[in-house]
Amino acid sequence: MAEITEHLSTALADRYRIERRLGEGGMATVYLAEDLKHDRKVALKVLRPELGALLGADRFVQEIKTTAQLQHPHILPLYDSGSTTAAHGGGTGFLYYVMPYIQGETLRERLNREQQLGIDEAVTITTEVADALQYAHEQGVIHRDIKPENILLRNGRAIVADFGIALAVSAAAGGRMTETGLSLGTPRYMSPEQATADKHVTNRSDIYSLGSVLYELLTGDPPHTGSSAQVIILKIVSDVARPVRELRRAVPPHVAAALAMALEKLPADRFDSAKAFADALRNPAFTLPVATAKTVGAAGLTSRRVALPALVAFGLLAIAIAAWGWIRPSRTTSVARYPTTLGALGALDGITFAVEAALSPDGASLVFRSPLTGPGQLYVKRRDEVVARPLSGTEGGSGPFFSPDGAWIGFVANGQLRRIPSTGGASLKLADSVDPTYNRAAWLEDGSIVYYDATNRTLRRLGSGDATSKVIVSSAMLGGRFPWLPTPLPASRGVLFTAHLTQCVGPSSCRPSRVYVFDVRRDTVRALFDDAIGAWYVPTGHVLYLTSAGTLMAAPWDNEALAPTGRPVAVLDGIQAPGFLVSGEGTAYYLLGRQQFAPAPVPNAAVVWVDRTGHVEPVDSSWQVNTGGVYSGLLETDWGLALSPDGRRIALTLLTDLGTDIWIKQVPRGPVSRLTLHAGADRSPSWTPDGRAITFLSDRPIWTGTTRKVNPFNVWEQAADGTGEPRLLWGKDAPTDAFRSPDGRWIVLGATRSTGASEQGEILAAQPGVDSLARGVVATGYDERGAALSPDSRWLAYVSNEQGANEVFVRPFPDVNGGKWQVSSGGGSAPLWAHNGRELFYAANGKMHVVRINPGPPFSAEPPRVLFTIPDRVRAGAVVRGTFAITPDDQRFLMVRDNSWGDMAGTPTLVVVQSFFDELRAKLKR
Repeated sequence: MAEITEHLSTALADRYRIERRLGEGGMATVYLAEDLKHDRKVALKVLRPELGALLGADRFVQEIKTTAQLQHPHILPLYDSGSTTAAHGGGTGFLYYVMPYIQGETLRERLNREQQLGIDEAVTITTEVADALQYAHEQGVIHRDIKPENILLRNGRAIVADFGIALAVSAAAGGRMTETGLSLGTPRYMSPEQATADKHVTNRSDIYSLGSVLYELLTGDPPHTGSSAQVIILKIVSDVARPVRELRRAVPPHVAAALAMALEKLPADRFDSAKAFADALRNPAFTLPVATAKTVGAAGLTSRRVALPALVAFGLLAIAIAAWGWIRPSRTTSVARYPTTLGALGALDGITFAVEAALSPDGASLVFRSPLTGPGQLYVKRRDEVVARPLSGTEGGSGPFFSPDGAWIGFVANGQLRRIPSTGGASLKLADSVDPTYNRAAWLEDGSIVYYDATNRTLRRLGSGDATSKVIVSSAMLGGRFPWLPTPLPASRGVLFTAHLTQCVGPSSCRPSRVYVFDVRRDTVRALFDDAIGAWYVPTGHVLYLTSAGTLMAAPWDNEALAPTGRPVAVLDGIQAPGFLVSGEGTAYYLLGRQQFAPAPVPNAAVVWVDRTGHVEPVDSSWQVNTGGVYSGLLETDWGLALSPDGRRIALTLLTDLGTDIWIKQVPRGPVSRLTLHAGADRSPSWTPDGRAITFLSDRPIWTGTTRKVNPFNVWEQAADGTGEPRLLWGKDAPTDAFRSPDGRWIVLGATRSTGASEQGEILAAQPGVDSLARGVVATGYDERGAALSPDSRWLAYVSNEQGANEVFVRPFPDVNGGKWQVSSGGGSAPLWAHNGRELFYAANGKMHVVRINPGPPFSAEPPRVLFTIPDRVRAGAVVRGTFAITPDDQRFLMVRDNSWGDMAGTPTLVVVQSFFDELRAKLKR
C-alpha cells in the first residue's frame, strides 16, 4: 500500500496532493486528494494493478470518455482520468479516475448502522437512483454495478458513483477479464444475465440490481444471500426471493408489486425502463401484470418454476461452477461434521496449523503453506475439492491471513509483509523487516494489520496506507511473556492474542499460556483467560479460546467493554491446541488428536553443529536432559547459548518447573550439569574471556543490608565449575542482555527505553569497579540491539533500524563516534565475530551471511555474501545476541534445531464443521 501511495504522490504531484487512503473496493482503491489547480477535495480512485496492467492506459481512457459526458443531479461527475505512466513517461504506472469528494456517507454505511430504512425513505432513494439510471440509459450508458457502496447520501439526496466505470473496464479488457480473477458487478446485486456471463446486458440489468438494493433497504438483506459468490449466483439464477411483505408487512402492496417485477428472472418480464420502475413505486394503484400475478398466486414466489431460458442459463452456470470445482449447498441449520485432508502436501500439528493456515471469511477456502517446513508457497484448497492449488506469486510465503472482506490474502515472504488478491494476481509489499518465525497476523476492519515480530518479541500494528508499523504490545508489558496469535475484534476495537513465558517454538514450550486483549482506543493490555492458547471472536457474541488440554471454551463477550460478561462454557474437547480456525459465516476447522501440551517425551530442541556449507549434525546424539518436573528437557532457545573459549563446554538455558536456570554441557560427549538454582529466571549466559565463569541475567533480588531491591533483571557471575555463590556484577539499568568484552575491561549491556507501548533498544557499557553509571554507547533514538565485540575489543557490531529495516552496523569501541559503517544489505540481525577478527557473520532472510573485514586502520568491509541457507528448523536470526555461536577455528556454528514437531503420537485428523454457530448456540442454550 505504501509503495502505491508513494508512487501516486510523486507521479501526480503537479496536479493532486494525496492525503490519505479512504478505502478499497473490488476494482479500485480510493484516496482523498487535494485538486491543486481548483483548490478542492477529490476522490482519486486507482484501479487494481493487475487490472490496470491488463487494460492498458490508452484504451481505458478512451472508453471512460463516455462517462465523463454524464451530467445529472443524482450522478457523481467524472473530473479527470489517466495513468501515472502517461503523466510521467515510461515504466509501470496505475490507471486512475477522479470524482468529487462527498462529505457524507454511503448507503452501505447507513445500512451497516441501521440495517433497514423507513419505507418512504427507501422508496425516495430508489426513485432518485432510478432517475439517474434513466438519464444514463438514454445516453447509452449502463452502470453494471449498482449496489449500496456506489450510492452516496448527501443532505438527504442519493448520488450514484462510478457510473460507467464497469462498462469502461469491460470494454477496455475485451474478453480478457478472466485473466485478472475479477468480475464486473457484485454477486448479491447481479442480474441473472450478469451472473451467467451473458454478453448482451441491457438497461434492465441495472433495474434488477436497483430492485435488489431496494429489497435490502426494506428487509435488511439482499434477495439472495449465501456463504460464497458461487452460492449466491446459483440462487440468483435458480431461486426466487421471498415476497417482501412476508418479511415486512408494512410495505405497501404497490411497492411490493413493483419490486417483484423489477426482480423478474427474464429481462423481458421486468420494467422496460428505470422511469417505469420509479413511476410504479410512486403509484399506489400499481399492480403486477395479470400473467405474473396468476403465476405468483398459483405457486407463490418462493416456489415458482424458472422459465425455460433461465433453466438453460442455469445449466450453463452449473457447468461453469462445476468447472470451477465446487458447488456448496445452501446453509441450513443442520450441523455437518466430516474429516478432510490437505492431500500429501503437509503433515499438520496444532501449532503449525494455527500459524500456517487461514480460513476465508466465507468459510469457502483454506489457505496454507506447503510444504509446512522449509521453502514453500501458499496453496488454496476450496471446500469439497480434493486437490489444493498453488497460489502463484506466493513463493517462499508463510503465515497467511485474510482481509475482512476476503478479497486479499496477507503473508510473509523474504522478510516482507505482503498481500495478494485471493483470486490470484500480483502481490504488493506492505512492510519491510518482518520476521517470518511463527508469524500470524490479524487484519482489522479499518484496514490496519497487527502482526507478530518474533525478532523483538512484540506485536506491531501497520496502519492502512502506512509505510511503517509501531509496537503495540511488548514482552516487557506482559512480564516477559511472548505475544503471538493475534485475532481481530469487531469494529477494530481490539485484538485478542496469546502470550507465553517462553517462546512458543513447540508443543510443551507453549505452557503456561494466557489470552490477553489489546484495546485499540485506550492503547492498553489486559489479561483475560489463564491456561488458554488461541482466541477468536465469533458473531454469536462470544469469544472462543482453547485450553492447553484441548477444550474449546466459549465466553459471552461485551465488545464495548472488551470483557467477558459471564463464565466460560466448554464446547468441544480433543482439539490439538491451538489448531482451530473459524470463519465469520460459521464454518470451523480443527485438529482432532493427542494434545501437544502434555509433558514432552523428548527434548523440545537439539543443539547441533552447522558447518560453513550448511551441513547439520548433532552435538551429542545421546544427550537426554532431565531437569525434573513436567518441563523436563525444555531448552529455552531464545535466551541464549554460549560456547566456551576453548570450544569444549556449552552454557545454555533450560526450563524447569521453578523457572529457567543456566546449565553446562560438556562436548563432544559428557554430562550436563546445573550451574544455577533459582526459583525465577536465570538466562542469557556468556563466558568470561578466560572461560572460568559465566556472566548471566537473573531476576533474583539484591539485598543491601536489610533492604530487598528487585529489578526485572540484573547482571550476575558464577564460577563455571559451580563453586561459590553467584555475585552481582551490575545492578542497574534493567538490562535485557549482558556480556564481558574480550579484553575483560568492560561489560556491554542491552537495555530498553519505553515510550507508551513502544519499546526501543539501546546499547550501554560500563567498567565494573570503575563506573557507577553505564554510558550510552549506541543510544540514538532508533531501535538498537544485538551488540557483539570483535576479539580485540576494538569494534562494536550491532543491529539498528535507523534505515527503516534492521541492518548490521560497525562502530569503533569504546569511542563509538570515530565512525560508522553499514556492513549488511537487505536486512541483518544477530551479528557474530569470527575469532580471527576478519569475518563478521549475520543472519538475514533465512540465510547466514559473511562479511570480510579489514580492521585497518582504516576500517573497511567487503560486500556481504551468502555463506549458507539456514537449515530447516534451525533457529537463527533473532536481533538478540546469543542465538548461535562459533567454534574457535571458525569452521562450525553452534545452533539450535527445534524437535518439538516430532512428539505427537499418530497423525491428528483435520475436521470440518458446517453451521458451527448453530451447534454453539445449542450447547450454550441461547
